[in-house]
Amino acid sequence: MIDLIFKLLRLLEPEISHVLSLKLLKLAHNIGLLRLLSLSYSANHFSEKNKFSYEKLKFNNRLGIAAGIDKNGDYIDALGALGFGFLEIGTVTPKPQLGNPKPRVFRDQKNFSVINRLGFNNKGVKYVAHNLKKRNYSGVVGANIGANKNSVGQDRINDYIICIKELHQYVDYFTINISSPNTPNLRDLHSKEYISDLLASIKHEIEALGFTGPILIKISPDEQLNVLENILQEVKRFRLDGIIATNSSTIRPNKLDKNLQNEEGGLSGKLIYKLSTDILEKVADKDLLIIGVGGVFSKEDFKEKISNGANLVQVYSGFIFKGPSLIKTILG
Repeated sequence: MIDLIFKLLRLLEPEISHVLSLKLLKLAHNIGLLRLLSLSYSANHFSEKNKFSYEKLKFNNRLGIAAGIDKNGDYIDALGALGFGFLEIGTVTPKPQLGNPKPRVFRDQKNFSVINRLGFNNKGVKYVAHNLKKRNYSGVVGANIGANKNSVGQDRINDYIICIKELHQYVDYFTINISSPNTPNLRDLHSKEYISDLLASIKHEIEALGFTGPILIKISPDEQLNVLENILQEVKRFRLDGIIATNSSTIRPNKLDKNLQNEEGGLSGKLIYKLSTDILEKVADKDLLIIGVGGVFSKEDFKEKISNGANLVQVYSGFIFKGPSLIKTILG
């Protein structure tokens, strides 16, 4: 029933559909309908083989929701009730921002893919901190953090520090988002020139705060191998924890709906599955925590991410198109 409603909502404009779907999910959770429809799962519902531990963190299973679904932490308890092993909220910036002009989300229904140029639209770090503080969900929660659009130079680095200061008491890990294609020049932070300063500042701050959770870098699928190798070196040099591979892509495959070929923004979904998995394989390192994301729609996709070096896997477009039943499809 819930999945049928999700499918009907997808007939609406994509961004409206997204918001209404989440509000419906939250309402269903609050009134106990998720449990009635067997879409709410306890921490121990899925097989023991799906459990995973990293240092002090214990994941009830290896499947999580990627950043972008719940930007402000408004739906943590409802999403957590679906049975995810962990949740990642955001991307969060210090100041609230509206993001790019609408329309800014476009779905290729035939190819189960999405182009978005949202531009880190969110209500700001203080609003998110409030939501994190009041959550009931006891599973692992991470915050994906980024820079405000108008920040440049050192202010851009400072934006990440502000988010860490505001959220470190309420999250289990941080993801440093340097790879969204929708914030001007953000991907410059992949370069050797900038990434050292960024990671040095972050390392200094987490040590000063006494934060001991994982720090992950979310990378672009569009970078050359030498850039990826440098990022790995810098992550190890500053003794951070790992990589999320990958963010959305600026590629436009021939299979993409011809009406979307010229739309700006990041492409996610099935059309980048191979690209993101290839990048995952290149950055996989047994000494790091690796999260694979990009085009996961089935148990087979999930298993392939794991076999290519991921310790954990996230879904984004798969959840948008398939709805809550995707969790049971993958983990059941």
